[in-house]
Amino acid sequence: MTRTNYATQRRKIEKEIERLQKQAAALEKKQRAPAIREIVGTMRKYDITPEDVAEAFARRSRVGRPAAKKATTARTPVPPKYRNPETGATWSGRGKPPRWISEAEAEGKSRDSFLINP
Repeated sequence: MTRTNYATQRRKIEKEIERLQKQAAALEKKQRAPAIREIVGTMRKYDITPEDVAEAFARRSRVGRPAAKKATTARTPVPPKYRNPETGATWSGRGKPPRWISEAEAEGKSRDSFLINP
């Protein structure tokens, strides 16, 4: 491909991109118009001023948005539920079972045999 051919094709593509971007902007504007009319109609119906809307935006109380998450508090550890009598290792019963429980179950032992308070 020659340089002039490349430059010509590139200019054509850039013009096409620009044309499509304008077309997309026009389509978006066309889609927004009914929504804006509905919003203005609702504002008039309920006597809402633009200042009321600006104040609501400042408070970040946007409709349809999830509420901000609260700060997480420190979790207290869960007391152990199972104990290995040989090693004294414990497990709360939550999450993936430790190897000593899995191996004991593979040997046919019941998980209940390791309960701290049966």
